Amino acid sequence: MANYFQPEIERASQEQIKAWQDERLVETVKHVYANVPYYKKLMDEKGITPADIRSCDDLYKLPFLTKNDLREAYPYGLLAVPLEDCVRIQSTSGTTGKRVVAFYTQADLDLWEECCARAIVAAGGSKKDVVQVAYGYGLFTGGPGLNGGSHKVGCLTLPMSSGNTQRQIQFIQDLSATILCCTPSYAAYIAETFQEMGIGPEEISLKAGIFGAEAWSEEMRRDIENKLGIKAYDIYGLTEISGPGVSFECEEQTGMHINEDHFIAEIIDPVTGEVLPEGEKGELVFTSITKRAFPLLRYRTRDICVLTRKPCSCGRTHIKMSKPMGRSDDMMIIRGVNVFPSQIETVLLNYGYPANYQIIVDRVRNTDTLDIQVEMTQEMFSDTVKGIAARERELVDGLKSMLGLAAKVHLVSPKTIARSEGKAVRVIDKRKI
Repeated sequence: MANYFQPEIERASQEQIKAWQDERLVETVKHVYANVPYYKKLMDEKGITPADIRSCDDLYKLPFLTKNDLREAYPYGLLAVPLEDCVRIQSTSGTTGKRVVAFYTQADLDLWEECCARAIVAAGGSKKDVVQVAYGYGLFTGGPGLNGGSHKVGCLTLPMSSGNTQRQIQFIQDLSATILCCTPSYAAYIAETFQEMGIGPEEISLKAGIFGAEAWSEEMRRDIENKLGIKAYDIYGLTEISGPGVSFECEEQTGMHINEDHFIAEIIDPVTGEVLPEGEKGELVFTSITKRAFPLLRYRTRDICVLTRKPCSCGRTHIKMSKPMGRSDDMMIIRGVNVFPSQIETVLLNYGYPANYQIIVDRVRNTDTLDIQVEMTQEMFSDTVKGIAARERELVDGLKSMLGLAAKVHLVSPKTIARSEGKAVRVIDKRKI
């Protein structure tokens, strides 16, 4: 039996969703055009006025926004309300260029938290649950978003933030936490720590996990589920659009329902910008239609995925997005081949390796090199040197089959690769390109 936080919205008809989107898009475009000179200039350059946008069918006419626009307009250039109407900022955790700062009115925060509440209820959450939020707090949206969503549902909320894994485990045990919210790489670390302590899944109180903020594979999902004895749900969001809760998984685990009453999703060709039909793989673009302080129109996420309206067994009617298959901007091009870290992770997990690895890309004598350091389990580490070399050759063959190019593999001893309590650093690109 599916559960819903706002059933009248989550199960709305396609006609009702379209009507909400048409009305809210028209209003948002007027609001942005009147209050954001930066965006008015972009529209004027395209010869577009608010009168040209009568429904979602006209969305394609609007200019795109990119992260470069946000950095160029930093800090206040895309603010659409007086500063005194804002009650919060959040910021990206990016390491290049200026940080992206997003603004929220109190109404914006309430709507964002409702989106996160939908995700928690979809994962089986209710007032009876204890939600342990181990995403980072502060400027990062993960902690505040799920914290607020948990309150909306009425759960007992443990605002742990990330880190201090022994304390995380103590609280899970002592307070019988039932839902864990954190990055998948940190969930894997917590699961590994439980295992090392000799605590099996049947002894862990958790029943569900809501994991996002970084890419993870189906194999990693099953590994976490098996070790913690939970069902692991994906959640998606961006600081620029609000934070986690833009979309979320239901019990079907076949994609994330986008909260279409707040966001319009498109898939475009990342090279031409052409809008692609449903079912085609391309770059995900979002338009905010209920935010007041910082509404972005046609924001290019750089995430590659697929949209589908195939009916879902959970009863929700909002369009689904696939798990991102990589990014159009951090996709690695190695010797002319497109490579995503998720492909490498899939191979490693298929061969029974833990999800602790690092990809090092370099350029030697004008040729790209791909070196993958993979951590072994304790059992593998006890193998002979000859046995470890055979394992490395096996992985080289598996990766060549998946990627279509040769990679070097170095198996390293357990605990060699630094653990992450936030987003894992998977790729080190040393090329000067």
